Amino acid sequence: MRDMTTTPELAGALRRAGHRLTTPRRAVWDVLHRAGNHLTAEDITAQVQDDDPGINVSSVYRTLGLLTELGLVRESSLGPTSASHWELAHPDEEFHLRCAVCHGVEHHGGDLVDQVEAHLRDEHGFEATRVELVVT
Repeated sequence: MRDMTTTPELAGALRRAGHRLTTPRRAVWDVLHRAGNHLTAEDITAQVQDDDPGINVSSVYRTLGLLTELGLVRESSLGPTSASHWELAHPDEEFHLRCAVCHGVEHHGGDLVDQVEAHLRDEHGFEATRVELVVT
């Protein structure tokens, strides 16, 4: 089932970047909006194919790459042996807490990421463009 309330945001971002809104792009976007959590490309493909069996894993990966490039989704590596996971983009201030037992992931906010960025800038002269913080 499509979530038509999210389509204008996707369509606008694609149009501004010179891309079209295609069926695979809309399907991947809808799955990520419905999920509200981290999904592997295989998870996304399985859900997309529930609605449209003609969309293959290659289309899903290409779509995830484009949506990541446009800043609409984030790719995260949630552990050394874990496949990449995707989710809707969120501010860097949110970091991930990953349970080593159940592998669940939660977002937490606060000023911890700001502190890391300030330390890197002030003590090392390093200006971070993105902080990916995963605590297991």
